[in-house]
Amino acid sequence: MASLNVGVIGLGHLGSLHAKMLSAAEGAVLSAVYDIDQETANRVAEEYGSRAAVSADDLLDSVDALSIATPTSMHFEIAAEAIRRGKPVFLEKPITETVEQARQLNALAREHGVAIQVGHIERFNPAIVALDSYHLAPLFVESHRLAQFNPRGTDVAVVLDLMIHDIDIILSLVRSEVVSIDASGLPVVSDTADIANARIKFANGCVANITASRISQNRMRKMRLFQKNAYISIDFLQGLAEVFRLVDVDESEVSPTYMLGMIEQGKHKRNIVYEQPPVPKDHNPLRHELQLFVDAVRNGTPPVVDGHAGQQALEVAEEIVRLIQA
Repeated sequence: MASLNVGVIGLGHLGSLHAKMLSAAEGAVLSAVYDIDQETANRVAEEYGSRAAVSADDLLDSVDALSIATPTSMHFEIAAEAIRRGKPVFLEKPITETVEQARQLNALAREHGVAIQVGHIERFNPAIVALDSYHLAPLFVESHRLAQFNPRGTDVAVVLDLMIHDIDIILSLVRSEVVSIDASGLPVVSDTADIANARIKFANGCVANITASRISQNRMRKMRLFQKNAYISIDFLQGLAEVFRLVDVDESEVSPTYMLGMIEQGKHKRNIVYEQPPVPKDHNPLRHELQLFVDAVRNGTPPVVDGHAGQQALEVAEEIVRLIQA
């Protein structure tokens, strides 16, 4: 199978990393890069053995697929033009600036039979990947995503800057319709909400309590899942997952890190086990998600985080922002 000619538009810190990862991706060739700052484009192109396109049109003419790492306000226009030309796109999160734009973009992608993947990178955090073999069906979720203040990114509410990561993960795990949202938050040092809390209820009975703040002394990115017979703790900063669960005493496939004890439920005896699922060796979340994008395009398979998932996360995030501003 021929290599996929890929390009990157938007070569800030994150876009430059996209170029680096795609230049080494299996089955891909970094054919061209573009940035409105031509010097930046020239530097990145030279560093990763690519060509600096002289315009967005020039870039689109040079590639089979495109990674878009521009400011969110530019996502829709660039992605729409790429899709009209039949080019699959990888879009950094959030998918677009508004839900309506996301709907239009997904409709356009369906019309042209083109794939969209959205860069919700925490889906590929080692702690999440390590849980692939577990059956996750949470009925209560609590998450905290706290960051030290950084003026970069304060043009949008903390919901779209930080909380949307956890919204996307929770939606992917719960897999049930959102029936209600309560939210509160306030600006502290910027013109948009710097701290926010949301309580989301789902049709299957699950409740998620999500807090995000960019006014914190210490960083924290943790999520706790509670479900029947199991409690799962996820630390995104450490890339660590911990699982506490009940298993039948004769369950032969269990090899826990620790056996914590036994409980009796009537005549039924069950062991309490603690496990640390092994983290994939040398796992880089950005490299992994971009490789999966390349693989999906080459094989004609759906992306892991498709345009619909990106739209769903943005719909919930926008509703939280609306409730905070009301």
